[in-house]
Formats: sequence, structure tokens, C-alpha cells
Amino acid sequence: MHSKIASALNLQHNPVAIIWADEKPGSALQFKEGKWGCVMFMFASAAKGKTTVFDRETYGCWGGGVGLGFGNQYVKFPGSMECFYHFLSIGNEQWEQGKKVGDAVGKAGGTEILDDFMHGERYIKIPELVKKFVELLPMVDIPAQYVIFKPLEDVDLRKEKPVVIVFLADPDQLSALVILANYGREGNENVIIPYAAGCQTIGIYPYQEAKSEKPRAVVGLTDISARKNVKKQLGKDLLSFAVPFPMFQEMEGNVEGSFLQRQTWKALMEQENK
Repeated sequence: MHSKIASALNLQHNPVAIIWADEKPGSALQFKEGKWGCVMFMFASAAKGKTTVFDRETYGCWGGGVGLGFGNQYVKFPGSMECFYHFLSIGNEQWEQGKKVGDAVGKAGGTEILDDFMHGERYIKIPELVKKFVELLPMVDIPAQYVIFKPLEDVDLRKEKPVVIVFLADPDQLSALVILANYGREGNENVIIPYAAGCQTIGIYPYQEAKSEKPRAVVGLTDISARKNVKKQLGKDLLSFAVPFPMFQEMEGNVEGSFLQRQTWKALMEQENK
């Protein structure tokens, strides 16, 4: 599928379609069952032209399983969800159960994960706030076996129905996407930036928005762990912009006659190309 938005913005990478399916694409990249991996690795591969796929046994990490829409995979976190609450905040070295689990985590995930498990990622101040964060996540168990990331240009709408379209945008392109998201609507809050993992801002948050009468776009890749993981693949200047498919179609229909065909945008693009 050709995207007018992608052409007007002169995007460096393919927009990525997220598709729910009960049949796995034959040549898709997939994590091995039980092996750790960041969902955003696979997203970056899709942005570079590869089709990737996940199921309930190959989602890479617990947060990734949540982000893709495979239910509450945090219940499988080593030790307990309480260990996860400590992992995201102050670490597990300060309480007995966490210490006991630490050795097993190190053997399974290596020294870096062990350090975060024991000392905490420190993304949220205290475990009690992590618990509240998890309770507020729009978790869902999708009615399909697979989640597929596919370059939008390879999508055949006669056979496939995307749930979400995700753009990778630099600051100028992100600015244009925000304007376009608000261009044909009342109000000026049609884009949100929730605090969440990189995969959750392209998965469950836009999934939730897709249920709304007036869905909003979701800015992501503000997760610095995800940014570190994809920096070699995508560089350091991009954020994600995830749009529920009906909103994507709305935005596509608004390209012609909009600011994207006027002098300010053209001049900005010319400055970038010099």
C-alpha cells in the first residue's frame, strides 16, 4: 500500500503496519521460543523492509508480551509481579525474595539484566507507583494468534487489515504528523505521549485508541531502553508515531490541499536537504 503521508514527509524508513492474524507469514523473522529479545528490534527490522511476527511464546520479554496484546505477561516475571515492581524502581537487592531470585535471573539473562534486576532500572520512584502504572496499562488479550509487523508498502488491503500504522519520524516530520492529526478535527489534543515501554506505545496504547469514536495518535520511542536497543539500526533522531488504522485513513485523505503542499513545509524540507 502506498502512503501519501510517507511520500509528503520524505520518510527515511517504511511505515510499519501492525496486523493481527491467525496465520503466520512463511518467511517472517521471529524470536526463538523462550529467548529474550526486544520487540523494538523486530520493529526496526520491519521499518527496514522485513516482515516480523510474534505469538504468545515468542514475544521476547514480559513487557513486550504486554505491549503486543498478549495479556498480562508480567505475571511470568521471575519471582513474582512484586519482583517486577522492584525491578522497574528501586531494585530487588533490598528484600529477601528478590535476592533469592537474583541468581536465576543472572543465569537466564546475563550480567546487564541481573544488574537491573538487583539495583533497579529506576524508571519509577518506588514499587508502589510501579504497581499503579501496571494497573493503568490498557492490557488486552487480542483475539488472534499472531501479531505481525509488516512494511506498509507490502500490505495488500484486499487480504489484510492493519490495526495500527506506525511512522518513524525526525523532529520536523513528527511536527508535521502532529499538525496533520489535528488538521481535520475539532480540538487540539488528538495526539498523546503516554509513559510506557516502546512496544506498548505502538501496541496496546493505539489498540486502545482504536476503540474510541475519535482515536488519537500515540507518540513513542521515549523509552530509553528501547532507544538504546535500536540505536544501531535506526540512529538517534527518530520517534515513533502510531496511528489506529481508521485515523491513518483519515490523515491520508487530508494530505492533498493541506500545509504539506505549501511553502513553509517545502522550505523546511529544502533546508534539511542542504
